This record gives sequence, C-alpha cells and structure tokens, in this order.
Amino acid sequence: MTHDRSAHFAESADVVVIGFGAAGACAALAARERGAEVVALDRANGGGATAISGGIIYAGGGTAVQRQAGVEDSFEQMLTYLRLEVGDAVSQQTLESFVGGSPEMIDWLSSYGVPFDPSLCPYKTSFPNNHYYLYHSGSENAGAFRSHTPPVQRGHRVKGKGTSGKKLYQPLANSALGLGVQLYPQTTATKLVQDPSGRVTGVEAMTMHYAPQRIQRIYAALAAVSTKPGIYYPPLRRQLERRLRMLERRYAQPVRISARRAVIICAGGFIGNTEWIERYAPRYRTGLQLGTTGDDGSGIALAQSVGAVTDRMDNVSAWRFITPPSAFISAIIVDGDGNRVIDESRYGAAVGQALVKDHDGTGWLLADAALMREARRQMIKQPLWFQRAQSAALMLADSVKAQTIPGVAQAAGIDPDGLVATVEAHNNAVDAGAADPAGKPAEFVRRITQPPYTLLNISVRPSLLNPTPMLTLGGVQVDEGTGAVVNESGARIPGLFSAGRTAIGICSNSYVSGLSIADCVFAGRRAGAHAATDSL
Repeated sequence: MTHDRSAHFAESADVVVIGFGAAGACAALAARERGAEVVALDRANGGGATAISGGIIYAGGGTAVQRQAGVEDSFEQMLTYLRLEVGDAVSQQTLESFVGGSPEMIDWLSSYGVPFDPSLCPYKTSFPNNHYYLYHSGSENAGAFRSHTPPVQRGHRVKGKGTSGKKLYQPLANSALGLGVQLYPQTTATKLVQDPSGRVTGVEAMTMHYAPQRIQRIYAALAAVSTKPGIYYPPLRRQLERRLRMLERRYAQPVRISARRAVIICAGGFIGNTEWIERYAPRYRTGLQLGTTGDDGSGIALAQSVGAVTDRMDNVSAWRFITPPSAFISAIIVDGDGNRVIDESRYGAAVGQALVKDHDGTGWLLADAALMREARRQMIKQPLWFQRAQSAALMLADSVKAQTIPGVAQAAGIDPDGLVATVEAHNNAVDAGAADPAGKPAEFVRRITQPPYTLLNISVRPSLLNPTPMLTLGGVQVDEGTGAVVNESGARIPGLFSAGRTAIGICSNSYVSGLSIADCVFAGRRAGAHAATDSL
C-alpha cells in the first residue's frame, strides 16, 4: 500500500542548498555565518563524492600546515604553477583570489574541526600512506612545471586512516548542523520554482523524510553501500539503485521549500550519467565512475531548466596512476607503436588524458629487472592496502616479461622496432648527459639495461583489477565574483547560485589531487556568502 501523495509539505528558508557534500556544506556554513536561515537537501545521506574521496585539499602560499612542516611557499609560486594547470578555466582575478585566500581556507577548515597534519611524504606518490599528510599532489615535480617554478608540497591530506574524505566532510556537516542548518537527506530536488519575473524562489522535491523510520534506515543503508563499495562494482550499484527507486516510488512524498533569498546547486557532476558521457565525452566511456549515483547531471539539468548554459562538458579527468611504488616514475610509458607517451613524473590525470586523447587509451609501462626489484621492495612500506592490491595485480596478472626488448614487445603486441628505437633514444640521452626525450627530470631517469624486461598494461579500459577512475570537470557557467548562475547572454539568473562540480571552477581545465575539493570549499563559500545577502 502506497502512502497518500496528495499532501504537499512546505518548508521555507532564506537559502536552500541542493547537494550536501563539500561544496554544499561550505555554502551552508558561509550562509549561516551571515545570519541566513538554511535548508539543505541531499538525495542520499549527505557527503557526496567528498566523503568517499581521498580527502585532499590543494592549498599553498604559506599555509599553517606548510609552515609547521618547514615547507617554503609563496603566493607567486603557487599562482605560477596553477596558472599552467588551470589555463583559461577561470580569470586571472579569480585564480589570484583562490591562491591569495588559500592559507585562510586551511585556517577556516581547521576552525570547523577538519584535522590536518604536517608530516611530509619523502617520495612522489599518487596518495600517501597513513604516515604522511603533506605531499606533491600534482605535477609540481615534472619537468614542464619545475622549469617555471620550484616544486612545492601543496597536497594537504586531511588526517585520517585510508581515504580520509569522511574526516573532511563529517566535521563540516556537524558544524553546519550545529549552527542550525536543517538537512533533509534522502530528498531529491525535481524542479526549481520561479516567480513571474523569472527569479528562482524555491525547490520542489521528493523526500523520504516522512517514510516510516524502518524504511528510512533501509534506504540509508542501501544508499551507503551503493556509494561505496558499489562504486567499484557497477553491477552491485545498479542492483541497489533499482531497490532505492522502488522505495522512492512507494514512500517518497512531495515537498516544496521556498527560498526567500536564493537557491544554491551543489549536486556534483555527471560521470554517473552514461547517456551524457556518450553524448559529450564518448572517449571516456570505459572509465570507473568516480562519484555517487547522484553525480548524474541532475543538478546541471535543474539549472539548465531555468536558462543556465554549460561549458567544457567534454572535459573528463581520467586517472592512470603508476605510483606507488615510486620507483615506477623511472620506468617509461609507451603506446602500441612503442613510442613514448609522456613525462612519467606527471600527475596521473595528465597520464590518463594523454593516453585517451592521443594514444587511443593504449599504454604500457616498461621496466627492467633492477627497477622491478626496487618496486617490489617499496611495495612493503609505501602503499595503502588498496594501492598494494592494485599494484600487485598489475605486476602479477596484467604484465608480460621477456629477456629482450623485441621479445617483450612481441609478447605485449607492441611494435618491436618502435620500442627498440624508444629505448635506444632514452638510454642514449642518459649516456650523453642530455635531456630526457619526454622532459622527465634527471633525478628520475635511469638506463633500461637489465633483463628480463617487463611491460605492465596501464591502458585505459574496463578492468576490475586496475580500473581508470574518472570524473567530469564541466558544468554550468557562473559569475566568478559571486557564484551566481548565468544565462546565454551572461546575465545572472536571479536567485540561483552554484558551486562544486555542478559549476565551472578552478579545476575545470586540468585536475590534480585536491584541486576539486579545494574549489568546492572556495566556490561553496563564495556562493553561500553572496546567496545569504541576495536581494537584500
């Protein structure tokens, strides 16, 4: 028996936030700091992709954590590096505002209970183990970047075991609720309400809030498992999503929340929308959907329904990490023709992008016997358990070995002549003391000489053992001074703001670890502050 849906529950607040991950929580906090009454909606349990992330904040310019670690950084150095990564995704003024406010952002997060630690990671890695919390989280060490500015550790990993995103989200959520933010979890926004002038004045949604407590508990448990581990096993996620939709059809009730000042959409990206990926970024169909099922573009679609325009919808970040073990930075990445792909000290998203865009997703990591021995030794101490499992699977089940370069190329299906020529060029540069052909810094370069030789398959393809995580970077366009959503003419849509991966932001051109969450904090606070005083 279904519940009566004729009742239309009503709520009201100064500011309504759609989506309660990092961007939504920060927007809600910033609005409350300015005295606004805030209601937040989340289609699951809150946390979004942030809660299942590594919990990295990209920050610098002399943060308190950097100073405690003895790391010297400056506004100019951070700005120079990020200008190369960010490109024209945002204006110079916005990037300067982000960089200039970076130390204060860490202080602000700390004031709400987010824990940091100044333990410096002594080696280059994709994600440090539980001993280290400050590291090079981007391409700072790579040749193309250190030629412009010295490499500086700016990856602030929130302190917590394993992937520590929950240690970032939970203090923010607890602080927001403690300050009076009213959270409606298990609530899906379905429509933006507008007045006759076109101003956004509220949200219509379907909520499980009025379902029996037993049903709410079941729904919450299914949503949690769907998020993680469901992210790593898509068939499980699809099955759980069907169960969730069945519960919604039976128990969800309509609710309308009026927004006296503004609505802020912080509902994530669209990596979970296979139809949109096929339409906007078909080369990225084979990746692991790095996000929740809420990352289906519904927030973007809501904004579009009232005139918002999108940009960079074809920009997807594909992560192909080769570390840990850190020794693999000294290996070389080649394509199916045996040609070098990229400077191996580049961040994993740059590696993934190069493979997808320029090499049909095909990539192999070539290491000789000496390098493989060092990599195995590092497997004891450097990785976390899930990194160790993936690296071991790559070495044991997704690699080929031979006594000669032509032999290992043939075993992998790579052009032998092309690989021989690449290895010769690499070794000749080492012997001559010349620059590495791919621009890799000399400290990471080693001759490839000791048989047997191993090729490890790092191609971008569907794989349970070694998947390629992906997230979308495009979204709705916003006014960079306020976070207000804009229409095709560039004019603000009254009463509507956006932040996080729903909107264009700092990381919409190029992603490095911590830049998305840092943008969620920066843009969330910006949107919350301006929404709180909108129309006043």
